[in-house]
Amino acid sequence: MSNTPIELKGSSFTLSVVHLHDAKPEVIRQALEDKIAQAPAFLKHAPVVINVSDLEGPVNWSPIQQTILETGLRVVGISGCKDSELKADIERAGLPLLTEGKEKPQRQVATPAPVAPVVTPVTKTRLIDLPVRSGQRVYAPNCDLIVTSHVSAGAELIADGNIHVYGMMRGRALAGAGGDKDAQIFCTHLTAELVSIAGEYWLSDRIPADFYGKAARLRLANNALTIQPLD
Repeated sequence: MSNTPIELKGSSFTLSVVHLHDAKPEVIRQALEDKIAQAPAFLKHAPVVINVSDLEGPVNWSPIQQTILETGLRVVGISGCKDSELKADIERAGLPLLTEGKEKPQRQVATPAPVAPVVTPVTKTRLIDLPVRSGQRVYAPNCDLIVTSHVSAGAELIADGNIHVYGMMRGRALAGAGGDKDAQIFCTHLTAELVSIAGEYWLSDRIPADFYGKAARLRLANNALTIQPLD
């Protein structure tokens, strides 16, 4: 047992990011309530990061924050803030300002040539031969994830690389969790509650009916999810 009263360790979590494109509290409330109603088990009381990079002009942060809290979401941080006055309002509200991986750091070391973004290489594959039951979460850090059995509703698959499911896929699949936009999802029977690649996601009602229950392949094209038959 440690002799110190606390212990500080690093960790990582998969969080949903809510991008605000409008500063009107009533518009934000309606949009969030509609999203939560589509997947209450996934989004109700969910911890989220709020991205404000698209908000322009003077922004009154207090009513926006209150509106988000009233929908039941738990705000754990703010990202994409470039306006100094808005930053001050957010700091006064006691919320941390975060920097997403795709954003440039404020301080940069001069380099002779542009350096390409570093993507953590996929070094191996995690293989799951057993069914993934409701309430279970399987994470494959820095690698692909292959499940040869069924994934129940309420179960969650997370991988920094690709996700392959060779049974019935009823749960949630989040590929490219580390930001890899080249990650893909392959399912032989797609009936998922949610599919996501590098933060871009569809709930079940966004999956085209022609692909529901079929073999399908999902990937990003121009930063948007696309789907095609898995032949």
